Amino acid sequence: MGKITIKQVEVYDIRVPTSDSGLGSDPFHTSPDYSAVYTVVKSSTEYIGLSIVFTCGAGNDWVVYGVKQLAKMIRNYSLEEFIADPGSLHKRLLEHHQLRWLGDGVFRMSVGGIINALWDLWAKIEKKPLWKLLLDLSEEEIVDCIDWRYLCDVLNPEEAIEILKSKKDFIKEREKELNSVGMPAYLTVGWSGIGDDEVISKIIHFSDQGFQAFKIKVGVDIKSDFRRLELIRTQIGEEKTIMVDSNQVWGVDEAINYMERLAHFNLKWIEEPTARDDVVGYETISKKLEKYNIGVAGGEQIQSPVIYKQMLSSGALQFCQIDAARMGGVNDVLPVILLAKKYNIPVCPHGGGIGLCNMVLHFAIWDQIAVSGRSDIQLIEYIDFLQEGVFVEPIKIRNGNYMLPEVYGWGIEFKDSFLSNYIYPNGSVWQQRLKNENRDN
Repeated sequence: MGKITIKQVEVYDIRVPTSDSGLGSDPFHTSPDYSAVYTVVKSSTEYIGLSIVFTCGAGNDWVVYGVKQLAKMIRNYSLEEFIADPGSLHKRLLEHHQLRWLGDGVFRMSVGGIINALWDLWAKIEKKPLWKLLLDLSEEEIVDCIDWRYLCDVLNPEEAIEILKSKKDFIKEREKELNSVGMPAYLTVGWSGIGDDEVISKIIHFSDQGFQAFKIKVGVDIKSDFRRLELIRTQIGEEKTIMVDSNQVWGVDEAINYMERLAHFNLKWIEEPTARDDVVGYETISKKLEKYNIGVAGGEQIQSPVIYKQMLSSGALQFCQIDAARMGGVNDVLPVILLAKKYNIPVCPHGGGIGLCNMVLHFAIWDQIAVSGRSDIQLIEYIDFLQEGVFVEPIKIRNGNYMLPEVYGWGIEFKDSFLSNYIYPNGSVWQQRLKNENRDN
């Protein structure tokens, strides 16, 4: 094929007005517009690399700018150089002599936009889904992808290699098994901005489709949360799983008191009960809720492997919710999965957002085949919108399970019609909305 170089990087601002329907709403994000920074890396071949960084509306402004700034660093960059040493570019981006000063958050998400697009390009050239590319890498190649500087005090490269080698003999068997039956999903359905009747209707429908677990937003007020959970338990009985999510709306003591009042609903976990990076707070909540058999879940807004290191090693989390677009891409997520394995914390990826289900699925497959080797206690988030009509290759669900994707790369190519409708602010949907706003004014 010859030398492959990066010729151009295009960055698109995609926004969907989900605030109109209440989909995606929670106690903090009451009117979110699900949005995606869509990065297209064009190479000297016919192949392109794609990535999505999920945000809510105006957050796209910042991340688009960040990705464009970092894109300058990969113009005419050799993909062969990336394939030979993916960790080198990852470190170079994170160590930008000026942008590093900003810390994590938008900066690290922007790094992920670049890194994930290059992994997608690599997988397409290899003609493999991203999960298969990861599976086919050696233990040493995986370890070399990771920046170990701030992690070695709890997990070092030698330990990581041993974790990976311990599952090596079972990879083919596990891959065959997951290809046959898939991986259990849970449905996030109880959005704060939609009514009880709609929530119950969706739960009935997806129960009939084989789903065994459902997540409900809580934290607006105790009376409405109590009523909704009572309705759901009456509908689905005690055999199905319920999780709740407050999206960081509480302080530590408030979270404990609130959850004690909801404890008799037999809840699997409370997700993000307090501030995203409050390690001490999460640890306190976990200890207090242990007697109720309620775990604490978090991770969708944890911004670096270093915070995960503290959360997982301290026992602050009982469920690790990796996100594909919150940190600095694949190279940041791999060590978190390995850390979770070391501390025997199940990885239950966050999938709420445009393209996140599609992307985190690849990490979950790699984890459940090559790292943790288990799937019965691990659930992957699923949302029932923004798939059909959005992606050329939507994810597939069967009997409440994710099926393993076969499309090369991440499988996140948007349909042209979706792009033309929702590019902000010039897509047809946004042009019409702007006309209506001007008319109303």
